[in-house]
Amino acid sequence: MMLRRSFLCALLLGLTPLSALAETSWDFLKDEVFGGRDPAIVPEVVQLTSPYRTMNDPRTDLGAAITMPFGEFIQTVTLILDENPMPVSAVFEMAEPQRAFSFSGTMRVNGPTMVRVVAETDQGKLYMAESFVKTSGTGACAAPPGTDPEIALQTLGTMKFRVLPEVSESVLASLDKAAAANGISVGRMAELDIDHPSHSGMQMDQITLLFIPARYVETVEIETDGKPQFTMTGSISFSENPAIQFKIPGDSVGVGVKLTDTEGAVFEEAFSLSGG
Repeated sequence: MMLRRSFLCALLLGLTPLSALAETSWDFLKDEVFGGRDPAIVPEVVQLTSPYRTMNDPRTDLGAAITMPFGEFIQTVTLILDENPMPVSAVFEMAEPQRAFSFSGTMRVNGPTMVRVVAETDQGKLYMAESFVKTSGTGACAAPPGTDPEIALQTLGTMKFRVLPEVSESVLASLDKAAAANGISVGRMAELDIDHPSHSGMQMDQITLLFIPARYVETVEIETDGKPQFTMTGSISFSENPAIQFKIPGDSVGVGVKLTDTEGAVFEEAFSLSGG
């Protein structure tokens, strides 16, 4: 497990910009991340939520709901933005294989790109959903930060957590109903809001005109009632002050979060769900 996580982190840090190789970006990524394996596109298994065109390039909601066929279990879920400077934008690694998993996150979409979510089973089988997303062309990863870098450090690592109300009419809700009909416990959707500038290393300080060093959320570890659920490995693709949504078991009474950023800062919080 640790070797796998180290390998994923290396990919997140080591992949170079691919804008000059638009026609071959996915071929390259598929080779590097999945050993050249072709994921199966099965809408009933992976359903992607993404806009046709971004309303706000530096903060766009992207996510997916995954429900595995009977007898198959999710081990990892990977969000890929082909043309982003860090294409492998988020990797969710399950503490234990799961039948169903849902997530979304506020992401930087640097330019027009294919967006893909790939779920890998504990037996190495790959399922994928993909969509093309248009942008307004602001170059999200190099856009100036919304907060002064020094001010941003004052609340660095502050986290808020809440369980979201159920929404009956949505892609995720309809998929939840299908999962429940198959005897899969889908749990409750929750949101984690993180105060972090998520500096990409491509942004310029508007006063000094020097590039701001990269510093972003590296990992987020989630546990419920003392039991590990998953670890998310992030990237510069996450927006400033990112919000991450994910499913937790329906009977959870407490959630623990451990956040580590690329400067080695560690932040831990415990949230009680009693009465929530």
